[in-house]
Amino acid sequence: MSNHPDSVVRAHVEAHRSDFLDDLGEWLRIPSVSADPDRAGDVRRSAEWLAAALTATGFPVAEVWESDGLPAVFAEWPSGEPGAPTVLIYGHHDVQPAAVEDGWDTDPFEPAVRDGRMYARGAADDKGQVFFHTLGVRAHLAATGRTAPAVNLKLLIEGEEESGSPNFSALLRAHADRLACDAVIVSDTGMWAEDTPTVCTGMRGLTDCQIDLYGPGRDIHSGSFGGAVPNPATEAARLAAALHDDDRRVTVPGFYDGVVELTDRERELFAELPFDEAAWLRTAHSTAALGESGFTTLERVWARPTAEVNGIHGGYGGPGGKTIVPASAQLKLSFRLVAGQDAEKVQQAVRDWVAARLPAGIRHEIRFHGATRPCLTPLDHPALQSVVRAMGRAFGQEIRFTREGGSGPAADLQDVLGVPVLFLGISVPSDGWHSANEKVELDLLLKGAETAAHLWDDLARNWHPGAE
Repeated sequence: MSNHPDSVVRAHVEAHRSDFLDDLGEWLRIPSVSADPDRAGDVRRSAEWLAAALTATGFPVAEVWESDGLPAVFAEWPSGEPGAPTVLIYGHHDVQPAAVEDGWDTDPFEPAVRDGRMYARGAADDKGQVFFHTLGVRAHLAATGRTAPAVNLKLLIEGEEESGSPNFSALLRAHADRLACDAVIVSDTGMWAEDTPTVCTGMRGLTDCQIDLYGPGRDIHSGSFGGAVPNPATEAARLAAALHDDDRRVTVPGFYDGVVELTDRERELFAELPFDEAAWLRTAHSTAALGESGFTTLERVWARPTAEVNGIHGGYGGPGGKTIVPASAQLKLSFRLVAGQDAEKVQQAVRDWVAARLPAGIRHEIRFHGATRPCLTPLDHPALQSVVRAMGRAFGQEIRFTREGGSGPAADLQDVLGVPVLFLGISVPSDGWHSANEKVELDLLLKGAETAAHLWDDLARNWHPGAE
């Protein structure tokens, strides 16, 4: 066998493949569904199982952390090298609800391996992607001859991500001193495709609101009063229609303030991806792509802020007619935000816009439901380049770049800890997150372990955050 580090890493991963998958299967059998109060004990059991597994891996510190909700897991393995970067891995051990009657071919909490895939709830989202780091760090030690990682390695594995992370920000703030790091690696994301490995460089933020509109003190006769008094359902429709101009740009004044625009290079990189818009539309159950003028579909989804009407309600919706002016109506809006936007400023801009557009006789209330900040890592960041090189060594091909159109707790990590967030995920779209027959491609899972094995040495050699 070659003594080249890449060969040693690959050989170590292959030699321990069976034990690794057996252990992962044991963890997947714990139905750690955070959304189900009856499963709270299982979420705790999952946290305790992971802490024990991390101790067995070699982490000298592995603890179950309490929160105001369900427990998280923290682990730490110091490098012992002066000036070594400190890296925090984020993931989650809770999972979405699942039952055979949802359409599963097998018991979702009894892992089944078929055709090089492991089927189970959490196989890809996110237990599999958390657990490959245990194999990765051992392969890293085998290849380097070290007794501790080349970086100061920490893990924070959340127990409430699938329930919206309601206590995560508070957990971060309560333990900020122990979580202090130079960068965060998020392993709760994916790649473009099995034959197109990619690194995600950013996620959009999110804020959403409910607007309640009130007109007459009760439903009134449309013949006696219609056309002579304001109609809250009409005004809800007018607000929804006025949200975008003819170029599909958001009309709220100040909405685009601070937006970090795409560079020419980023647009080129997006365009290099083998994007099949017709196939994408089929997954969207839509027949046409439509959005802000001047941008491609991928650019709209990944790098542009948006405003969506999530729901509009008011008046009579039963069978037949009911000729009324309704007493109230409701509008639900959500706003995806990109780097450079401030959620609080966007919220205030929306409040001002709504107030300015409503006529006398319409009273309104607007409630925002919190906010998730956007995050973006520049393409030239040295830590991101280490991730790209590590993936390239594991996959043996060029690594391309994507972003995520959705939102998640990565922004909390960036905001509270004040460090860049990087993404290392190996899941592919066919893995079926949140749906029946969720699975993970086993070869890709092991490539994730190889990537992690290469990453720690690359970061230690090529990134010196204190010198930046």
